[in-house]
Amino acid sequence: MSKPEESETFDPVDLFPEATEMDLRPGVDKCDKNSNCETVCPVAEVNEDFPGPKFQGPEQWRLTRKGDLEFDESVDKCLNCMRCDTACTNDVPLGQMHNVARANYVDNQMSHASREFLRNKMLANYGTLGKLGSMMPRISNAVFGLGATRWLNEKLLGFPSERSFPDFATQTFRGWWSDRGGDATSAERAREAREARGETGEAKKVAFFHGCYANYHQTEVAKSMVRLYESLGYEIAVPEQSCCGTPMFANGMLEDARGVAEGNVDTFGSLVEDGYDLIATCTSCSMALRKEYPELFDIDGVDEVAAHMFDAVEYLRVNEDLEAELAGADVDFPAMTYHAPCHGEVMGVEGIVTELLADVDGVELDDTGDVCCGLAGTYGWKDEKYDDSMEIGAEMFEAFEEAPGEVALTECPMCSAQIEHGTGYEVKHPMQLLETALVES
Repeated sequence: MSKPEESETFDPVDLFPEATEMDLRPGVDKCDKNSNCETVCPVAEVNEDFPGPKFQGPEQWRLTRKGDLEFDESVDKCLNCMRCDTACTNDVPLGQMHNVARANYVDNQMSHASREFLRNKMLANYGTLGKLGSMMPRISNAVFGLGATRWLNEKLLGFPSERSFPDFATQTFRGWWSDRGGDATSAERAREAREARGETGEAKKVAFFHGCYANYHQTEVAKSMVRLYESLGYEIAVPEQSCCGTPMFANGMLEDARGVAEGNVDTFGSLVEDGYDLIATCTSCSMALRKEYPELFDIDGVDEVAAHMFDAVEYLRVNEDLEAELAGADVDFPAMTYHAPCHGEVMGVEGIVTELLADVDGVELDDTGDVCCGLAGTYGWKDEKYDDSMEIGAEMFEAFEEAPGEVALTECPMCSAQIEHGTGYEVKHPMQLLETALVES
């Protein structure tokens, strides 16, 4: 975000004591109240008690500058999809404002002894829960799969009993990566692939931000990415890392998010200095490092990390001739329907998958259109928000029902979970399709 011009006369408001350039007044003053943001807000569409992103952003910011007004509790109903950022024609930092407002509400007005705060703290720090659950995955899956466990979780913590907890993989992605030989094995396989492809010059190098879900649950997505990238000659580094922080942003826990952001920027910033670009298979993870970190935190090296962060499909589309690679592919996929994640739209990558696969022989691909899935990470995992989550997702569910086939395609693991929950469809990640098409078995 640009700093205010010296000629402006307003007094800066120090929202972040460590970084006065994060003052949001310039962004507030850009809002002309055209209400474009209101028209795309999924929550405002289904919940008449939610005043919408314009109130949650510029209007609430102005009101609370007076010092005697609290943040409206409705900010907790925002699902952090950031569609309002995409719709705004004046570059008002709505998502940033919502994150700041939500954090102020949670820090200063929400009871930290409440059931809701405890549950939200658990959801925000899912990386810790994932690590614990993956230590004994079969036992964890059996326990979380019990109806009694779901009932207790709803009564004690407010998790909706309608949802089934995602299964833990029997081996984490990091465990698989280590057993396979780690970075050294990847470098060797990539070198062999470059030789086979007749490529010369410097090695192609990427560092993988796997996040929580690909490490603990959807490990096959991460494995497909590894095999695909290595077959195209890329050396992959998988450093130690923390959660991206997206669930912390969504639950108003900015100090928790700052902690993981500082560690991730330090780790991946060093790799950028060593010539690596950064990729993620989850659009929420890539958006956190690419958009939310530099917007919210003044961390040394954050802009360099953001500039080198890519969605995994996007990166190949930019750096490889995938159309030519796919032209010779012999595929026989079932009819599929693609859903673009909201956070992919925020980064401008929502059309890449459909454009890439549109002309591939053997691929029949439909599209759900510009709709939100409704789960929004942790939002739909709260009992009081479950009905809104499902109502938001209804348009997407209907699109799947009307499309041919029963296989869904999306990059976001949370969208994937909502699709499975609402339709029963099998869900694939684009990395899995591209591996099937391009990597020899």
